[in-house]
Amino acid sequence: MDPDMGAVIGGLWKRFYEGGIYGAIPGKVNGKALGIYTDYAGDEKSDYTAIVACETIEEWSEMDCTVLRVPAGRYAKFVVHGDMVQAVVAAWQEIWQMDLPRTFQCDFEEYQDDRMEDAEIHIYVGLVDE
Repeated sequence: MDPDMGAVIGGLWKRFYEGGIYGAIPGKVNGKALGIYTDYAGDEKSDYTAIVACETIEEWSEMDCTVLRVPAGRYAKFVVHGDMVQAVVAAWQEIWQMDLPRTFQCDFEEYQDDRMEDAEIHIYVGLVDE
């Protein structure tokens, strides 16, 4: 995994909001933003694709955007409260220490609002079906 992945992901979020992408996307289902991690080359220490997104009612690709459907399946859900950046980083560090039967197909974060200091974030980790 790229040691600067945190900076890469931060840059994606900055472009998404400050670059006007989020505001320009029509047909948003809700006001929630998503951080999606997919295309894992192996486990959490391997390369993967990071995508910043929102859920829409229809496919839309007029801008330089990727359309992705989150695969159905079993997910472990973690609810995180606190500073939007620090709380998520701390949660992922804990998740990486857990012995979860992960698929490494798709994981995602669902940001419930845009509050930076007192955010609520739901983290979904893809699990192998039993």
